[in-house]
Amino acid sequence: MKILKFGGTSVGSPERMKKLLDIVRPEEKQIVVLSAVSGTTNSLVEISNAYLNGDKRKAKELTKALHDKYELFINELFTSKEGLTNGKNLIDYHFNLISGFSNELFTPIEEKIILAQGELLSTTLYHFYLNEIGVSSVLLPALDFMKIDEDNEPMVEFIGQHLQPLIDKHPDKTLFITQGYICRNSFGEIDNLRRGGSDYTASLIGAAIRAEEVQIWTDIDGMHNNDPRIVKGTSPIAQLSFDEAAELAYFGAKILHPQSVFPAQKYKIPVRLLNTMEPSAAGTLITNDSEKGKIKSIAAKDGITAIKIQSSRMLLAYGFLRRVFEIFERYKTPIDMITTSEVAVSLTIDETDYLQDIIKDLNDFGSVELDKDQTIICVVGDFGAEQHGYASRVLDALKHIPLRMVSYGGSNNNISLLVNTADKTEALRSLHNRLF
Repeated sequence: MKILKFGGTSVGSPERMKKLLDIVRPEEKQIVVLSAVSGTTNSLVEISNAYLNGDKRKAKELTKALHDKYELFINELFTSKEGLTNGKNLIDYHFNLISGFSNELFTPIEEKIILAQGELLSTTLYHFYLNEIGVSSVLLPALDFMKIDEDNEPMVEFIGQHLQPLIDKHPDKTLFITQGYICRNSFGEIDNLRRGGSDYTASLIGAAIRAEEVQIWTDIDGMHNNDPRIVKGTSPIAQLSFDEAAELAYFGAKILHPQSVFPAQKYKIPVRLLNTMEPSAAGTLITNDSEKGKIKSIAAKDGITAIKIQSSRMLLAYGFLRRVFEIFERYKTPIDMITTSEVAVSLTIDETDYLQDIIKDLNDFGSVELDKDQTIICVVGDFGAEQHGYASRVLDALKHIPLRMVSYGGSNNNISLLVNTADKTEALRSLHNRLF
Protein backbone atom coordinates (compact mmCIF):
# COMPACT_ATOMS: atom_id res chain seq x y z
CA MET A 1 0.00 0.00 0.00
CA LYS A 2 1.16 3.54 -0.81
CA ILE A 3 0.51 6.71 1.21
CA LEU A 4 -0.19 9.85 -0.84
CA LYS A 5 -0.22 13.21 0.92
CA PHE A 6 -1.60 16.35 -0.75
CA GLY A 7 -1.04 19.81 0.70
CA GLY A 8 -3.39 22.77 0.90
CA THR A 9 -2.59 24.12 -2.56
CA SER A 10 -3.29 20.69 -4.10
CA VAL A 11 -6.87 20.90 -2.78
CA GLY A 12 -6.99 24.71 -2.83
CA SER A 13 -9.84 24.96 -5.33
CA PRO A 14 -12.63 22.69 -6.61
CA GLU A 15 -10.75 22.36 -9.91
CA ARG A 16 -7.58 21.20 -8.19
CA MET A 17 -9.48 18.83 -5.93
CA LYS A 18 -11.07 17.23 -9.00
CA LYS A 19 -7.68 16.95 -10.72
CA LEU A 20 -6.34 14.76 -7.91
CA LEU A 21 -7.78 11.84 -9.85
CA ASP A 22 -5.06 12.46 -12.45
CA ILE A 23 -2.69 11.23 -9.74
CA VAL A 24 -4.83 9.11 -7.42
CA ARG A 25 -5.50 5.77 -9.09
CA PRO A 26 -8.56 4.27 -7.36
CA GLU A 27 -7.68 0.76 -8.54
CA GLU A 28 -4.40 0.80 -6.56
CA LYS A 29 -4.42 0.29 -2.80
CA GLN A 30 -3.56 3.59 -1.17
CA ILE A 31 -4.31 5.98 1.67
CA VAL A 32 -4.75 9.61 0.64
CA VAL A 33 -3.84 12.14 3.34
CA LEU A 34 -5.25 15.63 2.81
CA SER A 35 -4.40 18.98 4.35
CA ALA A 36 -7.00 21.68 4.82
CA VAL A 37 -7.96 23.76 1.76
CA SER A 38 -5.29 26.46 1.37
CA GLY A 39 -6.00 29.53 3.50
CA THR A 40 -8.40 27.68 5.79
CA THR A 41 -6.01 27.03 8.68
CA ASN A 42 -4.89 30.68 8.72
CA SER A 43 -8.54 31.75 8.87
CA LEU A 44 -9.24 29.30 11.69
CA VAL A 45 -6.24 30.69 13.60
CA GLU A 46 -7.71 34.20 13.22
CA ILE A 47 -11.09 33.00 14.49
CA SER A 48 -9.44 31.29 17.46
CA ASN A 49 -7.43 34.39 18.29
CA ALA A 50 -10.61 36.48 18.22
CA TYR A 51 -12.23 34.08 20.69
CA LEU A 52 -9.13 34.04 22.90
CA ASN A 53 -9.18 37.85 22.95
CA GLY A 54 -12.87 37.86 23.87
CA ASP A 55 -13.83 39.55 20.58
CA LYS A 56 -16.91 37.47 19.75
CA ARG A 57 -18.14 39.96 17.14
CA LYS A 58 -14.92 39.65 15.15
CA ALA A 59 -15.00 35.86 15.52
CA LYS A 60 -18.55 35.82 14.14
CA GLU A 61 -17.57 37.97 11.15
CA LEU A 62 -14.52 35.84 10.36
CA THR A 63 -16.55 32.63 10.68
CA LYS A 64 -19.21 33.93 8.28
CA ALA A 65 -16.56 35.02 5.75
CA LEU A 66 -14.97 31.55 5.77
CA HIS A 67 -18.40 29.88 5.57
CA ASP A 68 -19.20 32.01 2.50
CA LYS A 69 -15.98 30.83 0.82
CA TYR A 70 -16.99 27.22 1.39
CA GLU A 71 -20.46 27.94 -0.02
CA LEU A 72 -18.77 28.97 -3.27
CA PHE A 73 -16.45 25.97 -3.06
CA ILE A 74 -19.23 23.37 -2.86
CA ASN A 75 -21.23 25.09 -5.61
CA GLU A 76 -18.28 24.55 -7.95
CA LEU A 77 -17.34 21.10 -6.66
CA PHE A 78 -20.72 19.35 -6.88
CA THR A 79 -23.08 19.13 -9.84
CA SER A 80 -25.84 16.87 -8.51
CA LYS A 81 -28.60 17.91 -6.13
CA GLU A 82 -27.56 15.17 -3.69
CA GLY A 83 -23.91 16.27 -3.78
CA LEU A 84 -24.84 19.91 -3.14
CA THR A 85 -27.13 18.89 -0.26
CA ASN A 86 -24.42 16.75 1.32
CA GLY A 87 -21.88 19.53 0.91
CA LYS A 88 -24.22 22.16 2.35
CA ASN A 89 -25.11 19.99 5.35
CA LEU A 90 -21.42 19.31 5.96
CA ILE A 91 -20.23 22.91 5.98
CA ASP A 92 -23.25 24.03 8.02
CA TYR A 93 -22.43 21.39 10.64
CA HIS A 94 -18.77 22.44 10.97
CA PHE A 95 -19.42 26.18 10.99
CA ASN A 96 -22.25 25.82 13.50
CA LEU A 97 -19.75 23.99 15.69
CA ILE A 98 -17.27 26.88 15.34
CA SER A 99 -19.98 29.48 16.01
CA GLY A 100 -21.09 27.58 19.10
CA PHE A 101 -17.89 28.49 20.94
CA SER A 102 -19.18 32.04 21.33
CA ASN A 103 -21.32 30.77 24.21
CA GLU A 104 -18.50 28.98 26.05
CA LEU A 105 -15.31 29.67 27.96
CA PHE A 106 -12.64 29.54 25.26
CA THR A 107 -9.37 27.78 26.14
CA PRO A 108 -6.53 26.17 24.16
CA ILE A 109 -8.61 22.96 24.15
CA GLU A 110 -11.38 24.66 22.15
CA GLU A 111 -8.72 26.28 19.95
CA LYS A 112 -7.40 22.85 18.93
CA ILE A 113 -10.95 21.74 18.08
CA ILE A 114 -11.40 24.75 15.79
CA LEU A 115 -8.04 24.18 14.08
CA ALA A 116 -9.05 20.58 13.30
CA GLN A 117 -12.08 21.62 11.26
CA GLY A 118 -10.09 22.41 8.11
CA GLU A 119 -8.85 18.85 7.55
CA LEU A 120 -12.23 17.37 8.56
CA LEU A 121 -13.87 19.56 5.90
CA SER A 122 -11.43 18.89 3.03
CA THR A 123 -11.40 15.10 3.46
CA THR A 124 -15.16 14.74 3.75
CA LEU A 125 -15.78 17.04 0.79
CA TYR A 126 -13.38 14.96 -1.32
CA HIS A 127 -15.07 11.74 -0.16
CA PHE A 128 -18.48 13.17 -1.11
CA TYR A 129 -17.13 14.27 -4.50
CA LEU A 130 -15.78 10.79 -5.24
CA ASN A 131 -19.15 9.30 -4.31
CA GLU A 132 -20.89 11.74 -6.66
CA ILE A 133 -18.79 10.63 -9.64
CA GLY A 134 -19.06 6.94 -8.75
CA VAL A 135 -15.57 6.35 -7.34
CA SER A 136 -15.66 4.14 -4.26
CA SER A 137 -13.67 5.36 -1.24
CA VAL A 138 -13.53 4.91 2.53
CA LEU A 139 -13.19 7.85 4.93
CA LEU A 140 -10.87 6.98 7.82
CA PRO A 141 -11.22 9.42 10.76
CA ALA A 142 -7.68 10.25 11.89
CA LEU A 143 -9.03 10.93 15.38
CA ASP A 144 -9.78 7.20 15.66
CA PHE A 145 -6.13 6.14 15.32
CA MET A 146 -3.70 9.09 15.33
CA LYS A 147 -2.42 9.69 18.87
CA ILE A 148 0.41 11.47 20.69
CA ASP A 149 1.70 10.71 24.18
CA GLU A 150 2.17 13.01 27.19
CA ASP A 151 5.42 14.32 25.62
CA ASN A 152 3.56 15.16 22.38
CA GLU A 153 5.40 12.35 20.60
CA PRO A 154 3.45 10.18 18.12
CA MET A 155 2.64 6.63 19.24
CA VAL A 156 3.56 4.68 16.11
CA GLU A 157 2.62 1.24 17.41
CA PHE A 158 -0.73 2.55 18.71
CA ILE A 159 -1.41 4.10 15.31
CA GLY A 160 -0.72 0.82 13.53
CA GLN A 161 -2.77 -1.24 15.97
CA HIS A 162 -5.82 1.02 15.53
CA LEU A 163 -5.48 1.88 11.84
CA GLN A 164 -4.95 -1.59 10.39
CA PRO A 165 -8.29 -2.98 11.68
CA LEU A 166 -10.08 -0.01 10.08
CA ILE A 167 -8.49 -0.87 6.74
CA ASP A 168 -9.16 -4.61 7.17
CA LYS A 169 -12.89 -3.88 7.62
CA HIS A 170 -13.00 -3.09 3.90
CA PRO A 171 -11.12 -5.89 2.12
CA ASP A 172 -12.76 -5.02 -1.21
CA LYS A 173 -11.81 -1.32 -1.05
CA THR A 174 -8.58 0.19 -2.38
CA LEU A 175 -8.96 3.95 -1.83
CA PHE A 176 -8.88 5.32 1.72
CA ILE A 177 -8.95 9.00 2.71
CA THR A 178 -7.85 10.53 6.00
CA GLN A 179 -6.91 13.83 7.61
CA GLY A 180 -3.40 15.15 8.00
CA TYR A 181 -2.18 17.21 10.97
CA ILE A 182 -4.89 16.33 13.51
CA CYS A 183 -4.71 13.73 16.28
CA ARG A 184 -5.70 13.05 19.88
CA ASN A 185 -3.42 13.68 22.84
CA SER A 186 -2.81 11.47 25.87
CA PHE A 187 -6.03 12.81 27.48
CA GLY A 188 -8.10 11.88 24.43
CA GLU A 189 -8.60 15.55 23.48
CA ILE A 190 -8.36 16.79 19.89
CA ASP A 191 -4.83 18.03 19.23
CA ASN A 192 -2.38 18.37 16.34
CA LEU A 193 1.05 17.14 15.31
CA ARG A 194 2.61 20.61 14.99
CA ARG A 195 5.93 19.59 13.42
CA GLY A 196 5.46 18.94 9.73
CA GLY A 197 1.69 18.66 9.95
CA SER A 198 0.25 16.54 7.17
CA ASP A 199 3.68 15.40 5.97
CA TYR A 200 4.25 14.01 9.46
CA THR A 201 0.88 12.23 9.32
CA ALA A 202 1.77 10.55 6.02
CA SER A 203 5.16 9.46 7.35
CA LEU A 204 3.63 8.10 10.57
CA ILE A 205 0.97 6.14 8.70
CA GLY A 206 3.60 4.76 6.34
CA ALA A 207 5.72 3.65 9.29
CA ALA A 208 2.77 2.29 11.29
CA ILE A 209 1.46 -0.02 8.55
CA ARG A 210 4.89 -0.60 6.91
CA ALA A 211 3.75 0.94 3.63
CA GLU A 212 5.47 0.37 0.31
CA GLU A 213 6.11 4.10 -0.17
CA VAL A 214 5.13 7.55 1.10
CA GLN A 215 4.50 10.23 -1.52
CA ILE A 216 4.47 13.93 -0.55
CA TRP A 217 2.71 15.90 -3.31
CA THR A 218 3.34 19.66 -3.29
CA ASP A 219 3.54 22.49 -5.84
CA ILE A 220 7.25 22.03 -6.66
CA ASP A 221 8.94 19.10 -8.41
CA GLY A 222 11.04 17.83 -5.52
CA MET A 223 13.94 19.34 -3.61
CA HIS A 224 16.17 21.54 -5.78
CA ASN A 225 19.93 21.87 -5.63
CA ASN A 226 19.56 25.53 -4.63
CA ASP A 227 16.85 28.08 -3.90
CA PRO A 228 15.04 28.61 -7.26
CA ARG A 229 13.69 31.95 -6.01
CA ILE A 230 17.22 33.34 -5.85
CA VAL A 231 19.38 31.27 -8.20
CA LYS A 232 18.67 30.66 -11.87
CA GLY A 233 19.11 27.24 -13.42
CA THR A 234 18.43 25.09 -10.35
CA SER A 235 17.32 21.51 -10.89
CA PRO A 236 15.52 18.85 -8.83
CA ILE A 237 17.65 16.34 -6.93
CA ALA A 238 16.87 12.81 -8.06
CA GLN A 239 17.91 11.02 -4.87
CA LEU A 240 18.72 11.96 -1.26
CA SER A 241 19.38 10.05 1.92
CA PHE A 242 17.11 10.74 4.88
CA ASP A 243 19.97 12.48 6.69
CA GLU A 244 20.70 14.70 3.69
CA ALA A 245 17.02 15.59 3.32
CA ALA A 246 16.79 16.44 7.04
CA GLU A 247 19.86 18.72 6.80
CA LEU A 248 18.37 20.56 3.81
CA ALA A 249 14.97 20.87 5.43
CA TYR A 250 16.43 22.18 8.67
CA PHE A 251 18.61 24.72 6.91
CA GLY A 252 15.97 26.28 4.70
CA ALA A 253 14.42 23.90 2.14
CA LYS A 254 10.77 24.76 2.84
CA ILE A 255 9.33 21.83 0.89
CA LEU A 256 9.74 19.54 3.91
CA HIS A 257 9.79 19.87 7.69
CA PRO A 258 13.09 18.41 9.00
CA GLN A 259 11.37 16.04 11.45
CA SER A 260 8.43 14.99 9.30
CA VAL A 261 10.10 11.98 7.67
CA PHE A 262 11.77 10.55 10.78
CA PRO A 263 9.13 7.80 11.21
CA ALA A 264 9.59 6.70 7.60
CA GLN A 265 13.36 6.72 8.07
CA LYS A 266 13.14 4.58 11.21
CA TYR A 267 11.15 1.90 9.39
CA LYS A 268 13.00 2.32 6.07
CA ILE A 269 9.94 3.45 4.10
CA PRO A 270 10.97 5.33 0.89
CA VAL A 271 9.60 8.88 0.58
CA ARG A 272 9.02 10.64 -2.75
CA LEU A 273 8.57 14.39 -3.16
CA LEU A 274 6.38 15.03 -6.21
CA ASN A 275 4.68 17.94 -8.00
CA THR A 276 0.87 18.01 -8.15
CA MET A 277 1.02 20.56 -10.98
CA GLU A 278 3.41 18.39 -12.99
CA PRO A 279 2.67 14.75 -12.08
CA SER A 280 5.02 13.34 -14.72
CA ALA A 281 8.09 15.02 -13.15
CA ALA A 282 10.42 12.53 -11.47
CA GLY A 283 10.67 14.49 -8.21
CA THR A 284 13.02 13.47 -5.39
CA LEU A 285 13.36 10.00 -3.87
CA ILE A 286 14.48 9.86 -0.22
CA THR A 287 15.84 6.56 1.12
CA ASN A 288 18.48 5.30 3.54
CA ASP A 289 21.00 5.16 0.69
CA SER A 290 23.45 7.98 0.05
CA GLU A 291 25.22 8.59 -3.24
CA LYS A 292 28.94 8.67 -2.54
CA GLY A 293 31.31 11.32 -3.79
CA LYS A 294 28.69 13.91 -4.66
CA ILE A 295 27.58 17.37 -3.56
CA LYS A 296 23.79 17.45 -3.63
CA SER A 297 22.39 20.84 -2.74
CA ILE A 298 22.72 24.24 -1.08
CA ALA A 299 20.21 25.75 1.35
CA ALA A 300 20.06 28.92 3.43
CA LYS A 301 18.49 29.74 6.78
CA ASP A 302 17.87 33.40 7.63
CA GLY A 303 17.13 35.11 10.95
CA ILE A 304 20.27 33.83 12.66
CA THR A 305 21.97 35.51 15.63
CA ALA A 306 25.63 34.71 16.38
CA ILE A 307 26.94 34.83 19.95
CA LYS A 308 30.63 34.75 20.87
CA ILE A 309 31.72 34.14 24.47
CA GLN A 310 35.39 34.89 25.13
CA SER A 311 37.13 34.11 28.39
CA SER A 312 40.73 33.43 29.38
CA ARG A 313 39.28 31.30 32.18
CA MET A 314 38.04 28.87 29.54
CA LEU A 315 41.53 27.54 28.89
CA LEU A 316 41.39 23.87 29.95
CA ALA A 317 38.36 24.70 32.14
CA TYR A 318 36.51 21.49 32.90
CA GLY A 319 32.75 21.78 32.39
CA PHE A 320 32.85 25.21 30.70
CA LEU A 321 30.83 24.17 27.63
CA ARG A 322 28.35 22.26 29.78
CA ARG A 323 27.63 25.37 31.81
CA VAL A 324 27.21 27.45 28.64
CA PHE A 325 24.80 24.93 27.14
CA GLU A 326 22.83 24.78 30.39
CA ILE A 327 21.93 28.46 29.93
CA PHE A 328 20.38 27.74 26.53
CA GLU A 329 18.62 24.69 27.96
CA ARG A 330 17.21 26.80 30.77
CA TYR A 331 15.64 29.16 28.24
CA LYS A 332 14.62 26.31 25.88
CA THR A 333 16.61 27.86 23.03
CA PRO A 334 18.17 25.43 20.51
CA ILE A 335 21.65 26.00 19.06
CA ASP A 336 22.23 25.66 15.30
CA MET A 337 26.01 25.92 14.86
CA ILE A 338 28.96 25.91 17.22
CA THR A 339 32.73 26.45 16.87
CA THR A 340 35.30 26.52 19.67
CA SER A 341 38.86 27.63 20.37
CA GLU A 342 41.03 27.60 23.49
CA VAL A 343 39.64 30.88 24.76
CA ALA A 344 36.29 31.35 23.01
CA VAL A 345 33.16 29.64 21.78
CA SER A 346 30.88 30.93 19.03
CA LEU A 347 27.39 29.64 18.44
CA THR A 348 24.19 30.57 16.62
CA ILE A 349 20.50 30.61 17.49
CA ASP A 350 17.38 31.44 15.52
CA GLU A 351 14.99 31.85 18.46
CA THR A 352 15.60 35.17 20.22
CA ASP A 353 12.66 35.42 22.63
CA TYR A 354 15.01 35.13 25.62
CA LEU A 355 18.10 36.67 24.04
CA GLN A 356 18.59 39.42 26.63
CA ASP A 357 18.29 36.95 29.53
CA ILE A 358 20.75 34.59 27.81
CA ILE A 359 23.29 37.40 27.25
CA LYS A 360 22.96 38.51 30.86
CA ASP A 361 23.73 34.98 32.12
CA LEU A 362 26.58 34.48 29.64
CA ASN A 363 28.30 37.64 30.86
CA ASP A 364 29.24 35.70 34.00
CA PHE A 365 31.70 33.72 31.85
CA GLY A 366 33.46 36.61 30.11
CA SER A 367 32.89 39.09 27.31
CA VAL A 368 29.97 38.44 24.96
CA GLU A 369 29.72 39.66 21.36
CA LEU A 370 26.51 39.63 19.35
CA ASP A 371 26.00 39.62 15.56
CA LYS A 372 22.44 39.81 14.23
CA ASP A 373 21.11 39.55 10.65
CA GLN A 374 23.16 36.45 9.89
CA THR A 375 22.41 33.57 7.50
CA ILE A 376 23.55 29.96 7.65
CA ILE A 377 24.54 28.56 4.25
CA CYS A 378 24.43 24.76 4.26
CA VAL A 379 26.11 22.69 1.55
CA VAL A 380 24.84 19.10 1.63
CA GLY A 381 26.46 16.03 0.12
CA ASP A 382 29.00 13.33 0.86
CA PHE A 383 31.54 14.93 3.22
CA GLY A 384 32.74 11.75 4.91
CA ALA A 385 36.26 11.55 6.35
CA GLU A 386 37.51 9.64 3.29
CA GLN A 387 36.51 12.43 0.91
CA HIS A 388 38.91 15.20 -0.01
CA GLY A 389 38.77 18.43 -2.00
CA TYR A 390 35.11 19.29 -1.41
CA ALA A 391 35.67 21.64 1.50
CA SER A 392 38.30 23.58 -0.44
CA ARG A 393 35.89 23.96 -3.39
CA VAL A 394 33.22 25.36 -1.05
CA LEU A 395 35.60 27.80 0.62
CA ASP A 396 37.16 28.82 -2.68
CA ALA A 397 33.70 29.74 -4.02
CA LEU A 398 33.26 32.13 -1.08
CA LYS A 399 36.77 33.60 -0.90
CA HIS A 400 35.37 37.07 -1.74
CA ILE A 401 32.72 36.91 1.03
CA PRO A 402 33.42 37.44 4.77
CA LEU A 403 32.74 34.24 6.73
CA ARG A 404 31.66 34.63 10.36
CA MET A 405 31.78 30.89 11.20
CA VAL A 406 32.52 27.57 9.50
CA SER A 407 31.28 24.22 10.82
CA TYR A 408 32.80 21.11 9.25
CA GLY A 409 33.10 17.57 10.57
CA GLY A 410 30.05 17.51 12.82
CA SER A 411 28.21 15.58 10.14
CA ASN A 412 29.17 13.49 7.13
CA ASN A 413 26.48 15.29 5.20
CA ASN A 414 27.15 19.01 5.37
CA ILE A 415 29.41 22.02 5.63
CA SER A 416 27.72 25.01 7.28
CA LEU A 417 28.92 28.58 6.88
CA LEU A 418 27.69 31.75 8.56
CA VAL A 419 27.55 34.93 6.49
CA ASN A 420 25.93 38.33 6.77
CA THR A 421 22.40 38.12 5.42
CA ALA A 422 23.32 40.96 3.05
CA ASP A 423 25.80 38.53 1.40
CA LYS A 424 23.37 35.59 1.17
CA THR A 425 22.31 36.03 -2.48
CA GLU A 426 25.89 36.39 -3.69
CA ALA A 427 26.96 33.38 -1.60
CA LEU A 428 24.22 31.11 -3.00
CA ARG A 429 24.93 32.13 -6.59
CA SER A 430 28.69 31.85 -6.24
CA LEU A 431 28.44 28.38 -4.67
CA HIS A 432 26.02 27.25 -7.35
CA ASN A 433 28.34 28.38 -10.15
CA ARG A 434 31.35 26.73 -8.52
CA LEU A 435 29.77 23.46 -7.39
CA PHE A 436 27.25 22.72 -10.13
